[in-house]
Amino acid sequence: MIDHTGITVSNIEASKAFYVSALAPIGYVLLREFSAAVTGGSDAVGFGVPPKPDFWISRGTPNSPPVHVAFRVLSRALVDAFYEAALAAGGRDNGAPGLRPHYHPNYYGAFVLDLDGHNIEAVCRYPE
Repeated sequence: MIDHTGITVSNIEASKAFYVSALAPIGYVLLREFSAAVTGGSDAVGFGVPPKPDFWISRGTPNSPPVHVAFRVLSRALVDAFYEAALAAGGRDNGAPGLRPHYHPNYYGAFVLDLDGHNIEAVCRYPE
């Protein structure tokens, strides 16, 4: 079981704004912020469903190759809402919402590239 994960971003303030908007429809909010003085490395921002952050971004040279992170949601409508919010926040389309039965018969996902090219996905595995 994964407790938390993170990615490195080139502009933490811009990425923070992107993720605040993109993840809001799926119930994720900004929960923690730590400065480099606290972490001993770089500034970090944690998002999650309250009360625990499980997705972190930190300032630095973006991961290369870019990272793929998928957020599991409970409905296809949430996948759609994530996709629209992420595009409105400056993300780039990397796969519009839709069924991807080659992954799983009910796999409904949407993919957006964040500001650094990380492939961010929302996925629902339930029938409509």
